[in-house]
Amino acid sequence: MEKINIAALGFPWKTKDPFLFCVYHKDLYPLGNGKGGPIDSLEGRNLGSDFQIKDGWRMYHGNQIPGFPAHPHRGFETITIAEKGIVDHSDSMGAAGRFGNGDVQWMTAGKGVQHSEMFPLLDTEQDNTLELFQIWLNLPKSKKFVPPHFKMLWRENIPKVVSEKEEASPNWTVKVIAGKYEATPSLDAAPDSWASIERNHVNIWIIEIEKDCSFQLPPTPEGVNRALYFYSGSTMNIESTPIQVNQMAELNSEDGILLKNGNQKAYLLYLTGRPIAEPVVQQGPFVMNTNEEIHQAIKDYQFDQYGGWPWQHMENIHPLDKNRFADHANGIKEEKEGL
Repeated sequence: MEKINIAALGFPWKTKDPFLFCVYHKDLYPLGNGKGGPIDSLEGRNLGSDFQIKDGWRMYHGNQIPGFPAHPHRGFETITIAEKGIVDHSDSMGAAGRFGNGDVQWMTAGKGVQHSEMFPLLDTEQDNTLELFQIWLNLPKSKKFVPPHFKMLWRENIPKVVSEKEEASPNWTVKVIAGKYEATPSLDAAPDSWASIERNHVNIWIIEIEKDCSFQLPPTPEGVNRALYFYSGSTMNIESTPIQVNQMAELNSEDGILLKNGNQKAYLLYLTGRPIAEPVVQQGPFVMNTNEEIHQAIKDYQFDQYGGWPWQHMENIHPLDKNRFADHANGIKEEKEGL
């Protein structure tokens, strides 16, 4: 018999090992001002730490452009799912990228990296909605000092599975960002990731279910943590247990579980993974196994800033007329059509 624990979604969303947490951003940004920032006045905002929604949006740590200026990470990975809007990436390795509107970036911080994640408002004629998830996935002790690395999962290549015999108007869709749905595998995870080992059963899916339709979650092996995050819609049932939008469900069963949606289209994030089962000590952007390692991470960052910052601005953005791209530290360049 299934065990289902329901809780409200907070900020950030709570997760279980091997995940550290997930943040969900939805900001209804106005027109851009032609410089990457909002056309609206920034008066009355706590610039540098603007996390309170005002007029439907936030500047976060940005002063002129919304987003997160240069900051360090060590000891874990970030998976950034940009469902709507644009993200500009820059880092201390000299790598850079622009992605969004369905693209995903997978970044392994490893032994240490600085990066910025800015949200340039490129459209000066209509609003610039941003909808973004960032999932923090832990690294095991054996991988905490691997070289930093990022890869792009471009939207054109991310597998999507739709309900059989309903492709023209499917009852449900699964976007397979990590792991596997039935016989459909995701693109490869970052090479040093816990998710790169199949027996760890790391799955990251976005599930869409049409109103008054159902979807069957497949079973997971014993000992694998899994959770559902119901972030858009109205109501549904997980088997016989009701759940409301803006709630999460921890699913402790290894059985298949039926999701029965209500009268609005539903969107859910689904996370599963076998626990790393090691001590976790976190201080801000550093995630290690002991307090001593945290102290050393801070000392190392103070000593060389994990390679320094090769960009002119801490709030670095790329030319506003540039399409999606990724310039990697090893010299590989990727270019994609449009935004």
